[in-house]
Amino acid sequence: MTDLVTFGETSLCVSPAGGERLETAADARIRVSGTESNVAVAAAAMGAEAAWLSKLPDSPLGHRVERALREHGVETTVAWADDGRQSLEFAEPGVEPREGRQIQDRGDAAIASVTPGELPMDRVQRADATFVAGSTLALSGSVVETAEAVLRAAGGSVVAMDLDYNPGLWSPEEARETLAGVFDAVDILVAAEDQARTVFERSGEPRELAHTIASTHDFDVVVITRSEWGALAWHDNVIHEEDSVDVEAVDPSGQHEAFTGAFLERLLAGGDAGEALSHGVACATLTRTLPGAMTTVTRAEVADLVAEMGDRR
Repeated sequence: MTDLVTFGETSLCVSPAGGERLETAADARIRVSGTESNVAVAAAAMGAEAAWLSKLPDSPLGHRVERALREHGVETTVAWADDGRQSLEFAEPGVEPREGRQIQDRGDAAIASVTPGELPMDRVQRADATFVAGSTLALSGSVVETAEAVLRAAGGSVVAMDLDYNPGLWSPEEARETLAGVFDAVDILVAAEDQARTVFERSGEPRELAHTIASTHDFDVVVITRSEWGALAWHDNVIHEEDSVDVEAVDPSGQHEAFTGAFLERLLAGGDAGEALSHGVACATLTRTLPGAMTTVTRAEVADLVAEMGDRR
């Protein structure tokens, strides 16, 4: 049985080499990155059987994406398209006080035409948990329909969603309206603090934010990630909190997805929300010390850091 099935879009991320700007760079590096695929990679690294479902162009770029996921231990089921293109993201890292920049180039991506019939819904039904991110639903009405079919096919298993609001793809109003239509199928919501405030139009402390979101939408678990400040989880009217660990950050791009993958893996392994939270924070912390959005941390490294975090309490 597959522990975790994810469905979503994955891009090729192009970044200037050597800290250059996009408009002046002569060289660039290309990496594979997508919220659902990054979560699957992190869960697999922590010991889960993870699978990724999607639609890609039958081209060298599309095959580059699928190959990268298999190399990270994730099972892939892809509907190959004769038309449609590979989505791209151009990312320019920022160094304080200069902010980074992201340019989304996802128009006419192959996944925009995906339909429920192109995906193995029986695979979703057999899984212990299913995961989809909000950014995928921003791509087209067909993707929204397919994502909803995936979430509802999960039946009695755990259904998790990352809010994953990206202003380069849609407005807060569009995200709010579209996601509200699928929230009733979701058990666990994960959201970065700033994104949750934007989409849900809420203020207040993170504890209050998590409680309000959970009670308004009847989620079983609400997780708020706070970047280098750690994370908190609301479950059964109890708030669990975990501070991050100070490290020298190399690349923060994949920390949120690493957190989510490790958090879900611990829940699927029988851990409670507090244990899952500590593993998620540890995985995110370690991921910040490595380049690339797909984490390469090991289960042993996370377990060691969790133990150290426990000793500091």
